Amino acid sequence: MSDDAGDLVRLRTVADYQFGRGAGRALFPADEELRIKRTTSGRPQQVVADEGRVVSHGIDGRFTLGIAGGRRLAAGLDAPAARVVVGDESEPFVREGRNAFAKFVDEADPAVRPGDEVLVVHESGDLLAVGRAELAADAMVAFGSGMAVKVREGAGE
Repeated sequence: MSDDAGDLVRLRTVADYQFGRGAGRALFPADEELRIKRTTSGRPQQVVADEGRVVSHGIDGRFTLGIAGGRRLAAGLDAPAARVVVGDESEPFVREGRNAFAKFVDEADPAVRPGDEVLVVHESGDLLAVGRAELAADAMVAFGSGMAVKVREGAGE
């Protein structure tokens, strides 16, 4: 087993822990050639696929999603897992990479806590962006103001 293959097994385990069962297979399929970019010490830092950055692996051991990883998670995890749902009013702004505000959140995975990586999706199910939750799920839905998700990358057109 090469270093990359061993690392992918470990990274799948981390993904399953962070996002839920099945996330590891969704993010890092066994039948796909993924590139692992490493730090100077050799620790995996980014996993990249042909369509772009899937995840960055932080020094805290958690992943931050790239839009390519968000697409994979959206396809691989059943709703509402890791999702924050917004409507038409904020869709164009979030899609271009602007933050999602609580006022516009219609639903959220009840397990979402502040600091979690989340998918921001339209009520139709389309992925709009990936980012970090700033509020717990119940607060996102209940609050009339404040930032719900600090968007890291929008899905674009």
